[in-house]
Amino acid sequence: MKKVHFIAIGGSAMHNLAMALHLKGYRVSGSDDEIFDPARSRLARFGLLPPDEGWHPERVTPDLDAVILGMHARKDNPELLRAKELGLKIYSYPEYLYEQSKDKLRVVVGGSHGKTTVTAMILHVLKDAGMDCDYMVGAQLEGYDIMVRLSETAPLMVIEGDEYLTSPIDPRPKFHLYKPDIALINGIAWDHINVFPTFEKYVEQFRIFASTICPDGCLAYFSGDPEVAAIAAGLASERPDVRLLPYDVPEYRVGKGFSELLYQGKVYPLQVFGRHNMQNIEAAWQVCRRLGIADEVFLKSIMSFKGASRRLERIGDNPVSQVSVFKDFAHSPSKLQATIGAVKEQFPERKLVACMELHTFSSLSKVFFSHYKGCMDKADVAMVYYNPKAVEHKKLEPIDPQAIHEAFACPRLKVYNDSARLVSDLKSMDWHNANLLWMTSGNFDGVDEKALAEEVCKK
Repeated sequence: MKKVHFIAIGGSAMHNLAMALHLKGYRVSGSDDEIFDPARSRLARFGLLPPDEGWHPERVTPDLDAVILGMHARKDNPELLRAKELGLKIYSYPEYLYEQSKDKLRVVVGGSHGKTTVTAMILHVLKDAGMDCDYMVGAQLEGYDIMVRLSETAPLMVIEGDEYLTSPIDPRPKFHLYKPDIALINGIAWDHINVFPTFEKYVEQFRIFASTICPDGCLAYFSGDPEVAAIAAGLASERPDVRLLPYDVPEYRVGKGFSELLYQGKVYPLQVFGRHNMQNIEAAWQVCRRLGIADEVFLKSIMSFKGASRRLERIGDNPVSQVSVFKDFAHSPSKLQATIGAVKEQFPERKLVACMELHTFSSLSKVFFSHYKGCMDKADVAMVYYNPKAVEHKKLEPIDPQAIHEAFACPRLKVYNDSARLVSDLKSMDWHNANLLWMTSGNFDGVDEKALAEEVCKK
């Protein structure tokens, strides 16, 4: 029985990997200085919750086969120092995923947006087709207990390729470590400016990712993105062994409250909507074709795909008063624009109230504000929330609400720094024939989204 210890086991990705190794038969231990739900309750359910919080070097013992280091830990972490002192094998999260999948065919899905949904779509189709595979995906999916699966038997692993940093002692982006046989880039839009201070530096990470494709592998890429197309063109001249699989948005049509794919004279009704989701479907389709999935099998399966958690997820609905509430992970300008556009395209007759939270380092940085210009223009009511304490915590300059108004350049924009007042204003609105789009990578400082959705849908 292999023994593995996690430093910072409470992270979103880390606790899922810990559970996956536990299910594989490994003996798993871990530590963290703070663990919140859902990680806390899930670790407890599997008997993996540390007995107490804090760092405990005595838990790092010579008989460990591996130590896995999370991004939340610091370079001077006492458990990390102990592991180095003992000469143990220390892996980052992505390094250990590669270690577990190095003898499998690896599909790695990259892109500034859509990678979670594309990964989820691929897994949904493979599951329907009965194809055994391991996986790592960045959101909870319906029908999956955990976000990571590792087995001895699956010949294939599908990995969501995150471009953020690997660990506190390894500044490489995570997706540089997976060495894909099949790589996918679904679009590039500048993000993580605390790590990649220029757009050029950010794009370079995707170029490096493409260069890590294994010999005789392939790259599926969205040809409608000029930066991605340029990366593919460069790869074609440098790596003639790599097969290129360009794709665009497939033919589709929008009805009243639904979308349909059109292919070879047939119509395929969908449970997801929006132009970007159509692009995501085509991306997943390219990968599945490469894995031997027939078109008819893919199309039949994708009709039942309901989406990934927090990706245009419908959390409230009242058909009588024609009101729906959607929750989305959108926070960057391109994501906001795509998500707002999708809801407006699907429900053009309904008023759209779009609320977003400035929560990430990039979104709260004044130098990044100008990129939000025009991204909420399609909303009938646009609301932006930020917490001054979050700005202070990230050691950024204080934000003047007027600077947000000027940056978004949307005359209908309302800016809030009090979530209670935002919720109060939402509850006072007339919600007949209207949609609420709730967008954040945080939680609006603890707003009960489900309770808000229920109240909105009652009106």
